[in-house]
Formats: sequence, C-alpha cells, structure tokens
Amino acid sequence: MTNILRIDSSARREGSISRSLADRYVARLTGNVTTRDLADGLPHLDGVWAGATFTPPEARSDDQNAALALSDALLAEVNAADTIVISSPIYNFTIPSTLNAWLDHLARVGVSFHYTEDGPVGLLKGKRVVVLLASGGVPVGSPMDFATPYLKHMFAFMGITDVEVIGAAGADGLSGAEAGVDALAA
Repeated sequence: MTNILRIDSSARREGSISRSLADRYVARLTGNVTTRDLADGLPHLDGVWAGATFTPPEARSDDQNAALALSDALLAEVNAADTIVISSPIYNFTIPSTLNAWLDHLARVGVSFHYTEDGPVGLLKGKRVVVLLASGGVPVGSPMDFATPYLKHMFAFMGITDVEVIGAAGADGLSGAEAGVDALAA
C-alpha cells in the first residue's frame, strides 16, 4: 500500500487554490493519506534544538529530547511516506515561513543527510514529492519565483530528487494547473 504524506501550508483554510489543487490531486491517488496542516505554525529552531542535534542521542538531556520530539515526529512521517504532496502559496516570492520551519525540522545531520569528503549526501531516498504552488502575481518558474528552486534544492539535499512542481498563477492559471494535476495523477 502506498503511503502519502500531504503537507498544507497556506494560511487560508477556505478559498485556498493550493489546497484545492491538493484535494484534487490526492483524491486521484490510492493509499493511506497522512495530513499535516501547517496553518497553525510550527516552532522555529532555537538553541536547545540546535544543541540537541549535535549531541549523541544517548547523551541528550530531557530538555533536548523534548526539543527534538516534534522534529522526530515530522521525520517519521516523511520516512513512512512514498509520496509527499505539498500545497503551498507563494508569499513574498517564496514559501510560507511555516513550510520553511517544516523543512528546518527535517534537515538534520546524521538523520536526513550526512557529510562526506565529497560533500553532503541525502539520506531520504526513494520518495517522490509533488508540489502544488499557487501565486497571485509571481509566475511559477520565473526568475522571481524563489520557492521552486529552494524546494527542489532542499529536497535534493536530503536525498529526494524526484520533485514535480505544478503552478497556478491567479485565476487564469487555475485551469492549467488543474489539467497538470489531472495528468500527473493519471
């Protein structure tokens, strides 16, 4: 059975184009779906979190374990998934801070990547990511779109190179994005 992790990051729960596209896409998939809605936010990284990531698990304090508990849960969701579906608007030329915080919690040395003599190597292999981006004014894939290259880079850094981006720009771009979602899910 395929495991699908759906990540919604729009601050708008109603009337969100990216969420609508994710609804359409996920409805065409078969498998177990786990949904993580980031609209309520995620804590940003702090000094305790950073210190905990560089402390061997057996030497971590209770505070350090508590600081990593959410990060561990988010990583477990990603590790269990075969396909990750991300719905996101473009805010101020890039992704919402909540989606960035989610990625920050995932990017952990020794857990989702490690360093070698030749540079970093991602450890989250064999997964597919589908990103459904909605933008009111920044054309997806344009020089002003910092979301697409950032997301592709972060996932590749963690070992996920099968990343598909479907964009909807304004009301005119929605039908094209819906057609892209339908074709991708076929």
